[in-house]
Amino acid sequence: MSSNKEIQEMIAKRAAKVLQPNSVVNLGIGIPTLVAKYVDPTSVHFHTENGMLGVMELTSDEDFDPSLVNAGKLPISEGIGASYFNSGESFAMIRGGHVDVAILGALQVDEQGYIANWAIPGQNIMGVGGAMDLLSGAKKVIVTTNHTSKNGEPKIVKTCNYPITSLRKINLIITELAVFEYKKDRLVLIELMPGVSLEEVQAKTEASFDIE
Repeated sequence: MSSNKEIQEMIAKRAAKVLQPNSVVNLGIGIPTLVAKYVDPTSVHFHTENGMLGVMELTSDEDFDPSLVNAGKLPISEGIGASYFNSGESFAMIRGGHVDVAILGALQVDEQGYIANWAIPGQNIMGVGGAMDLLSGAKKVIVTTNHTSKNGEPKIVKTCNYPITSLRKINLIITELAVFEYKKDRLVLIELMPGVSLEEVQAKTEASFDIE
């Protein structure tokens, strides 16, 4: 059985295949941050809402700069030609439709295409962050998530029972079991991950879905 780290890396690697050259891409916290490892850093432009375009993965301790962090406060590096701006300008880029793809983590996604990724009732967490803006402004939204929660409950559900993040519907869901696309107001299974059966996906998915 694969470790959770291996599962997360597999999901990130699959998400990287979706990105088109010269795209401006924002990576959310968690699995999305791993996507940068599997993309040619010269082919896309990674954006972080705290104010940088041209984000690169930090691969060497020698390049560590405590003033360079992403929105999740993790150390990052800078690509050639990287640019810096304040967070207000960064959010203006997002809200103005200048981010091509947002890759977000999720607590739940439902069969209507809504995502919940910022609050668990009864738990004190930091808040919505930039996800609400990214859902409103990004041209395409990809969700990368484990297929089930730590206690084995489906994360792709009929209706989110956690607070939804936005009324904007997502475009793609990538888990360790399958890839779903939201098409014509329906959730559609478009790909099974290697070694995964349709029966396993059906057993671990609460939401109804079509099969392409």
